[in-house]
Amino acid sequence: MDGYKTQIIDADGIRRALTRIAHEIVEKNKGTADLVLVGIQRRGVPLAHRIAAVIYDMEQVLPPVGHLDITPYRDDLDVGEAHKAREQAAQLPFSVESRVVVLVDDVLFTGRSVRAAMDALIDRGRPRMIQLAVLVDRGHRELPIRPDFVGKNVPTSHVENVSVCLQEIDDRDEVVIMKPDQGK
Repeated sequence: MDGYKTQIIDADGIRRALTRIAHEIVEKNKGTADLVLVGIQRRGVPLAHRIAAVIYDMEQVLPPVGHLDITPYRDDLDVGEAHKAREQAAQLPFSVESRVVVLVDDVLFTGRSVRAAMDALIDRGRPRMIQLAVLVDRGHRELPIRPDFVGKNVPTSHVENVSVCLQEIDDRDEVVIMKPDQGK
């Protein structure tokens, strides 16, 4: 492997960050009324389920969780092919109409994935509010998007890559920064 990687969050750090995010969500929204969580595929989905479980432990209310495949909403796809795929992009077992929707993603970078997710949500109704929860905010925004809830802010360079590994997908919990080989 060219370059090297540095672990920046271990399994306990992820658990603590998600617990803090869950508490902040409940606090900011003064409870769980009309609250739904929507994970952005791929790793945002298990993160949303974990946050929902923490909220349940605190409030004895399990907020509904849905997931979005934002691929058809990306701004770098052909418009015709994207339109066909948009109808099956969301698996939301609830209406977003007049709800507080917390979008959940693993890493916030340019903001383009979040913009695509907001487009997908708005295609399905008019939420009362959309909030954003991310495990890692690495900066370098290209759009005016800011998270409401952040597990960890990690300043990075453009050449670095932040990789989130989750037990449900990768058989381990950790966040690493992968840096390219400096000699190349």
